[in-house]
Amino acid sequence: MSTTTTRPPVVSSDAAAEPKRPNAAMRLLSAVGVQNVSLLIAIVLVVTIIGTQNSLFFTVGNLRVIGTAIAIMGLLAVVQTVVIILGALDISVGSVAGLTSVTSAMIFTATGGALFGIAGAVGIGIVAGLINGCIIVFGRVNPVIATLATLAAYKGIAQLVSDGRAQGFTGADPVFTFLARGTVLGIPALIWVLIIVAVAAHVVLKYTAAGRNIYAVGGNNTAARLAGININRYILACYAATGAVAAIAGVLITARTGSGQPVSGSEGLELEAITAAALGGAALKGGKGAISGTILAVILLGVLTNGMTLLGVNSFWQNVAKGALLVTAVIIQQLRSGERRIGIPG
Repeated sequence: MSTTTTRPPVVSSDAAAEPKRPNAAMRLLSAVGVQNVSLLIAIVLVVTIIGTQNSLFFTVGNLRVIGTAIAIMGLLAVVQTVVIILGALDISVGSVAGLTSVTSAMIFTATGGALFGIAGAVGIGIVAGLINGCIIVFGRVNPVIATLATLAAYKGIAQLVSDGRAQGFTGADPVFTFLARGTVLGIPALIWVLIIVAVAAHVVLKYTAAGRNIYAVGGNNTAARLAGININRYILACYAATGAVAAIAGVLITARTGSGQPVSGSEGLELEAITAAALGGAALKGGKGAISGTILAVILLGVLTNGMTLLGVNSFWQNVAKGALLVTAVIIQQLRSGERRIGIPG
């Protein structure tokens, strides 16, 4: 009795080794990013819901209000993203903005020159950022504790030098007036400032050695140190840059309000900046994030805040919503990381 064996069909090695090519939709999703697609969908949903509830939402005037409102928060969110990617945090950015708002107006009043006021504010912002960096590097203090302390300190200094009141009047100056209400190609000047800062941060992070080193430090600072990266130098540089951009935000607050504001206009901006960065995909543990995601998150927060105001939602509930968004963003990050969650073992 004979048996016959059937051999399996021979598959060529070339066919077996050839990877399956992703379709156009998958390539587009990979290029844009899952996080960005989620934010775009959220923006569309929020805009649709609010637009159907209040017809004033889509007016040109209201869209300009949204744009100018997100400019200041966006500036702080962009630099907060860089600091978070580095593996740190800066809770003092709102207080630095308030301090530099006051000093820009006071210097302008003393000298009569808007450029002197702006330059003085940026200089003070850089010093404030360097102080944060020095406390962290040389004092070996956790960034959260260090900047929490300077948040109170800078806020106190702003109130001391201004006696707790608005300072100066910049509403008649052409430079401050242009920053507040001017347009270029139909786009408000405040938005152009945000675009310039965001593009510069994006280029540095994505296309320079410094940007790659920032990701490396945030991802694994021990490996970065062994690779020869001067971590302390990057900490000082990033905090100095954060202080400078926070000062620009302070100048924009002065331009919008027509006077230097020690607290009003800047209080709570640190929470909004951190929320936008986290929603945009910046991992609070460091080493991950992108400016594009942060900008989309800033737009989402701006639209949501404006919509809640139009719909008459109490401002206290608006703060609750922003806090809930931050918690949600952090929970989503934790779930995506695949790490064991802290708490009672399941």
